[in-house]
Amino acid sequence: MAAFSPLTDPSIGPSLRSRGPFADPDYTPEFGSDSISESKILVIGAGGLGCEILKNLVLSGFRDIHVIDMDTIDVSNLNRQFLFRKEDVGRSKAIAASEFVMRRIRRGVRITPYFGKIQDKPKEYYRGFTLVICGLDSVEARRWINATLVDLAAEGDIVPMVDGGTEGFRGQTRVIIPTISSCYECSLDLLPTKRTFPVCTIANTPRLPEHCIEWAHQLLWPKNFPQRKFDADLEQHVDWIYDQALFRANEFGIEGVTRSLTLGVVKNIVPAIASTNAIIAASCCNEAFKFVTSCNPVLDNYMMYSGDQSVYSYSFCLEKKPDCPVCGSLAQDLTVPRFFTLQELLDLVAEKPKFQLKAPSVATSDRNLYLRFPEQLETLTRPNLELKLIDLISESEELLITDRSLPLSLKLRVRFTGDSERPKDSGNLSLIR
Repeated sequence: MAAFSPLTDPSIGPSLRSRGPFADPDYTPEFGSDSISESKILVIGAGGLGCEILKNLVLSGFRDIHVIDMDTIDVSNLNRQFLFRKEDVGRSKAIAASEFVMRRIRRGVRITPYFGKIQDKPKEYYRGFTLVICGLDSVEARRWINATLVDLAAEGDIVPMVDGGTEGFRGQTRVIIPTISSCYECSLDLLPTKRTFPVCTIANTPRLPEHCIEWAHQLLWPKNFPQRKFDADLEQHVDWIYDQALFRANEFGIEGVTRSLTLGVVKNIVPAIASTNAIIAASCCNEAFKFVTSCNPVLDNYMMYSGDQSVYSYSFCLEKKPDCPVCGSLAQDLTVPRFFTLQELLDLVAEKPKFQLKAPSVATSDRNLYLRFPEQLETLTRPNLELKLIDLISESEELLITDRSLPLSLKLRVRFTGDSERPKDSGNLSLIR
């Protein structure tokens, strides 16, 4: 039997048989065919986006695909994650998706699944891929793989990443070429913050169905079950919140409390829409196809799709940040009050949208100020948390802040302003910049 070639496969169509007007000068159909059959693609995520991406890749001629996903299949996935069936509930998404695709596309397709976290794999694992495509629903996972690929690029191995994401009728695709284009961390402060509601509103004057749900979740549950932590994955817990929220909504004449809305509020879930997943996955695979074959220029470097505004999309170039903690080389300036303690600085770093570190440690060029791990060093450096920052470092001294969960190093140049004594009302920290 003759070797498989995407160039002669009738299922691929004419996409590789002619040269596009914007193609790379060195592009030939034969080159594109060889590139596709020889490339090694990693797909991270086998959910709503991942299923579409896997289907698109194999139908575009890619034959060596790896897929990573740490989740198992739930019955609620079946309405849009079309590679799964009812009998697959409880199985690994990565394994089930791989098996389904290989049963349907039998000619030379090899999909290697991994049921686990991307953090389980060493850095060397990612070095062997031609391209990484992300169909993730986690900011933390995106940050981790982005920082890992930038780290590889600094060692001379550039592995591009195509990142897709959806939120209801909206979505985006971006192409990240580590150390060349802006990275995921460069756009971290553009992410929307989690929606919150004032306690006084949900307690006294609810006006929205979400207010009733948060009242039951944040106020009523701790009051009724002080020794039991609410678990949004337990059906009976969610049902209790739903019943209480529905009772309160009826009491105030509020409509719209449903079980699906309750689940969305307590788990901060954004509805997933199959059509948006299909559009964004197609865009991701189109960029992968263009990058591997050089048949046309790749996206530079961000595309936004707004399906709630008819069929509307636009693209733009997101510029690199010189002070990006992952791909930049400059320290970020941060001005804080002179009365700030080291603990308050770390709390600020954890809260600020452009930093978003969960468990930061901090050091200077010659000493450790606070280390979260190992336990012995945490105990040794913990007293520094209560000390004023101005007593620990000098003006404009650079701090190196790290987080065990992310392979990045944040450089901060701290400047002080105001008085050394804490004012009686220090709630308004408008001096922080």
